[in-house]
Amino acid sequence: MLQLNIIKECRQQVIERLSVKNFPDAELRIDRIIALDAKRRELQKAFDDTKAVSNQLAKQIGVMIKEGKTAEADKIKMQTAEYKLKEKEYSDELTDVEMQLNASLLEIPNLPHSSVPTGKSSEDNEVVSQWGEVPKLDSDALCHWDICEKYDIVDFALGNKITGAGFPVYKGKGAKLQRSLISFFLDRATANGFLEVQPPLMVNEQSALATGQLPDKDGQMYFVSEDKLFLIPTAEVPVTNIFRDEILNEKDFPVKRCAYSQCFRREAGSYGKDVRGLNRLHQFDKVEIVVVEHPDRSYEQLEQMKAHVSGLLESLELPYRILRLCGGDMSFTSALTFDFEVFSAAQGRWLEVSSVSNFETFQSNRMKLRFKNSEGKNSLAHTLNGSALALPRIVAALLENNQTKEGIRIPKALQPYTGFDILY
Repeated sequence: MLQLNIIKECRQQVIERLSVKNFPDAELRIDRIIALDAKRRELQKAFDDTKAVSNQLAKQIGVMIKEGKTAEADKIKMQTAEYKLKEKEYSDELTDVEMQLNASLLEIPNLPHSSVPTGKSSEDNEVVSQWGEVPKLDSDALCHWDICEKYDIVDFALGNKITGAGFPVYKGKGAKLQRSLISFFLDRATANGFLEVQPPLMVNEQSALATGQLPDKDGQMYFVSEDKLFLIPTAEVPVTNIFRDEILNEKDFPVKRCAYSQCFRREAGSYGKDVRGLNRLHQFDKVEIVVVEHPDRSYEQLEQMKAHVSGLLESLELPYRILRLCGGDMSFTSALTFDFEVFSAAQGRWLEVSSVSNFETFQSNRMKLRFKNSEGKNSLAHTLNGSALALPRIVAALLENNQTKEGIRIPKALQPYTGFDILY
């Protein structure tokens, strides 16, 4: 959530930055927030002034009763009752305005960093680097869904029978490959200073609000209505919420956490080639990295997280490219996002496997995540997170890019985890 003082003090700049994200009616919405805040402050002053008069009159009543001035005391009691009624009216109106103000603030996305390019869709994203050679496959090369069927390692039909489309069943070496990738990613993260945690797979509404999934992604999350809990779309949500309402010590930065979790996304509206096989699932595995950092060093930390993800992909021998997302393709909460895409040789296209983002103070302001600065004052920390990595499309690219006549070649870095160098 944007800080209210920034909206008021930098109104025009906020409106201009929101236009980079193609946010509709930015000027109208920002001016509404400023007007609601002015109304809130006006009501707060009126309430405080009324309460002060009411308290002063109450003191006079006590004095007059002691002095035997009953009639005068009764008159002041009537005045006090009138002021108490005004207090109640101001309090009710103040509560209503504060609710409107908070709801309006929750609808405003994070401001994009100055380096974010303008654009409306993924076609306008900027390729900042690329690594590796795109493999050349034989003419009879298979797409990963056919490879999964050929070697009986992922059963889409069985998952559809048990649950529905987008919930595959991993079998045999397919299940072992999943487990190996999870362990590989976690080991690399912990070696890089991330503390591993195992978070819950469901969160409450306050947690979803804190990281910005609500109200923006309400329709994309699975909801358990009886308990009012949301299945997590990513481990970012529970892991970042570990620090909700906390005051950290400046000397402890950076605070680094990693977690493996299953992720659940409704993916409403997805269709066509983007959802075939492992390309887009409703339930999938992912290792997430989360960092809480000092504001002065958060963009340096973002570069380190990019380097971490790059190292994983290079170890897996997967050709990849890094994209700086344009304003129109960024998430609601992000200030700057870099997407990692691997090349899927059989499909002949790039597949997103990671997003690494800096949220600056957007999440920390929502969750009251602060630290004591060098002056002993509380300041908002910066939060960052990234996929390191999401498994489905990594598996798809590994299967497609490494197919040989003998079977699927396993990258050397992964072989100690799988226990086999060829999947057949």
